[in-house]
Amino acid sequence: MEGGNSPNLQLQQLPLATAAVSVQPHTDSFSYKENLIGALLAIFGHLVISIALNLQKYSHIRLAGSKDPRAYFKTKTWWCGLFLLLLGELGVFSSYAFAPLSLIVPLSAVSVIASAIIGIIFIKEKWKPKDFLRRYVLSFVGCGLAIVGTYLLVTFGPNSHEKMTGENITRHLVSWPFLLYMLVEIIMFCLLLYFYKEKNANYIVVILLLVALLGSMTAVTVKAVAGMILVSIQGNLQLDYPIFYIMLVCMIATAIFQATFLAQASQLYDSSQIASIGYILSTTAAITAGATFYLDFTGEDVLHICMFALGCLIAFLGVFLITRNRKKSVPFEPYISMDAMPGMQNMHDKGTAVQPDLKASFSYGALENNDNMPEIYTPATLPIVQEQHGPKGASAPPYRVLEHSKKE
Repeated sequence: MEGGNSPNLQLQQLPLATAAVSVQPHTDSFSYKENLIGALLAIFGHLVISIALNLQKYSHIRLAGSKDPRAYFKTKTWWCGLFLLLLGELGVFSSYAFAPLSLIVPLSAVSVIASAIIGIIFIKEKWKPKDFLRRYVLSFVGCGLAIVGTYLLVTFGPNSHEKMTGENITRHLVSWPFLLYMLVEIIMFCLLLYFYKEKNANYIVVILLLVALLGSMTAVTVKAVAGMILVSIQGNLQLDYPIFYIMLVCMIATAIFQATFLAQASQLYDSSQIASIGYILSTTAAITAGATFYLDFTGEDVLHICMFALGCLIAFLGVFLITRNRKKSVPFEPYISMDAMPGMQNMHDKGTAVQPDLKASFSYGALENNDNMPEIYTPATLPIVQEQHGPKGASAPPYRVLEHSKKE
């Protein structure tokens, strides 16, 4: 009986062994291959994005004096930049499907490096010899540090690879570490939004922390969407899972709100500050989200984790040195304040300025209708007085101010 049943037992155990082999994790060589593909796609995407943005900037600079504000739409340079921008974004999006999230996010330092180099060579930013040491040497040192940090990130990046199927993403979504992380992030986001909106805390750290928290969710959802699309292309359709469309909607929504807060930050602060502080905060938040949701560092030894953290710190320092010495833009002043002129009093007793506010109009000398105002509050007249020369050649002022008093 035992001899007759043994072949049947072997045949019954064969499918189980096959199923066990199919769920085995990737080998180390295949993991490094996927990491390399994802890293190259991310580097290529960020490099192309930098070239595209500088092409569009070059087109705007050439047409700065044009009467048509949308003349750049008619140039091939601007459209070429738009095409390259879409191509670069596609490359970055595809990289999330191959490599872990914690490896792809810090590689955005490549765009900062490329923008710093292209801004000097392609845009031909002018610099004086005495300012070269102060401005550009630190930038070149920053580029070198960022390159070293990028090399360490690619070399010691996490090797955890998991197929982005609907079941796996759903399982990660309801896991208690991610639920706890989401609770902490929601509380932080609500507190920061309260201080930003209600208390007018327009600090750059507050705004960019809002961007970073939204960006971490954008990175998580982008990897889920890109991974499910890749698995569907490979033959295992994942587009019929509801989790795919939930992640797609969250990706679009968080990206839109992230762009809104970035636009508000760009109106208040310099772009170099936003680039450096935003890169540090967004990268830290995204790596934390990836480690919590996708368990990127599970099974990694202490040496790899320490070297990866060192690569992040070196990349942070490089980006900071690149952006800290950029020339700050000077805001446009449409008029000279009357209070800044010595000896000139305000035109009204209440201190109302002659020129309109910046937010109202840029026209010169536009005053409100003062027909119903008393005479003592009307603008003072400035009659022209002919120039008179004294015996020693001293000249009198070409005009004098006739001041009104309430006694008049």
